Amino acid sequence: MAKVYRVAVCLFPGVTTLDYQGPVELLGILSSKNRQRALNGVSQEMPSLFMEFTYLSHTMDPVEPTAGPAVLPSMTYNTAKEQFDILLVPGGPNVNPPSTCSEFIKQQSTGAKHILAICTGSLILARIGVLNGLRATTNKRAFRSVQEETKDLPITWVPKARWVATEDKKIWTASGISAGMDLAGGFLDYLVGEKLGLAMRSFLELSMKGEDDDEFAAYHGLV
Repeated sequence: MAKVYRVAVCLFPGVTTLDYQGPVELLGILSSKNRQRALNGVSQEMPSLFMEFTYLSHTMDPVEPTAGPAVLPSMTYNTAKEQFDILLVPGGPNVNPPSTCSEFIKQQSTGAKHILAICTGSLILARIGVLNGLRATTNKRAFRSVQEETKDLPITWVPKARWVATEDKKIWTASGISAGMDLAGGFLDYLVGEKLGLAMRSFLELSMKGEDDDEFAAYHGLV
């Protein structure tokens, strides 16, 4: 029987569009409406799982991101009663989401199978204690400020990493913005295997960078 992963896309005003839309574009190949179109003629094997996406915000008003069109939420954080399997937590230039967003992520974090934080979305996780005792990375331009804000927390920030996954593969954190697609590629390989993961990336013609392939750490003087 196919497994269905319910994905919560956690939005807030000023969110960076590519932080969430990049991973959704790739992971969305596992949705019921896209999988046949994307994989027919490319792979004889179909994944044994599906993904369903729900866009959440603090109100039902359109969410204004840093660029691109406004996004209509599917529901609010307060009205979401189900436990989601995957939390997708994007970031933004000024990471100050409404308290209902942070509270929702904190409440859901225990029961979620996986948490994917892109760019400064990792700072949201750090502020609510989700990253305590773990290795993580974040946007390299913002790395020092994130490190300074969280200096009293037991978090090991990794300066040279395109993305970092915890040993149990529950929490994944990406470097800045476009790194979210590389994280999503690594996450897909973990879920469905490298062969199917490559077939999905080929549909988007996406060349994936590996976990340690991070040129921007040196560019920003972090290593």
